[in-house]
Amino acid sequence: MKPTSNQIISIVTEQGVIPLFYHDDTNESIAIVDALYNAGIRIVEYTNRGSKAIENFRALLSIRTTKWPDLFLSVGTIKTTDAAKKFIDAGADFIICPGIIPEVAKLVHDAGLVWVPGCMTTTEIIMAEQHGAKLVKLFPGSLLGPSYVSAVKEIFPDLLFMPTGGVDVSEDNLSKWFNAGVVAVGLGSKVISKELVNKKDYAAIEALAKKALAIVQTIKTVK
Repeated sequence: MKPTSNQIISIVTEQGVIPLFYHDDTNESIAIVDALYNAGIRIVEYTNRGSKAIENFRALLSIRTTKWPDLFLSVGTIKTTDAAKKFIDAGADFIICPGIIPEVAKLVHDAGLVWVPGCMTTTEIIMAEQHGAKLVKLFPGSLLGPSYVSAVKEIFPDLLFMPTGGVDVSEDNLSKWFNAGVVAVGLGSKVISKELVNKKDYAAIEALAKKALAIVQTIKTVK
């Protein structure tokens, strides 16, 4: 049974950290998700950034029930309706886009799934809201910064924000983002770096993911 939109939003907010990655190799992809799951991660974004994306995504879903029973798998970098349909049909729990594609938004909503568009300007955030977004990915976070969230949050009281790109696994950086008002952060290479993947250092990936989760939970407790 598919989770409801409210359930997904609730879990994203509760976890506060969404790791994201892509790898050409199926076994490597499985090993990385395994490390993240062992760290306590329960939502992962697998990005549509290579020719093996749909094949690997299906492989992850095929073993989820037995290996990661309470894991939610989203797919990111969805730029076309064709790509959205493939991953929805495969069983994606929700869809993340780098920008606003109204046709993709409609397709995702019609499937009863959460649509998370990437935005950089207030005009884009307005468009996202008009097309039914509840959670907006602020991208690239490295250019916008926490002060941007503080500046726009009051204009969009019904929206939730999640920066991706340039977010560091440090108490200082994460505190700035969450104190500015985000509900979660997307973490890619800061947790799943090419260096660690090339060395197959899954223990280090697990440790970084665990560290990020712990920092975020501490920040939320203090708040």
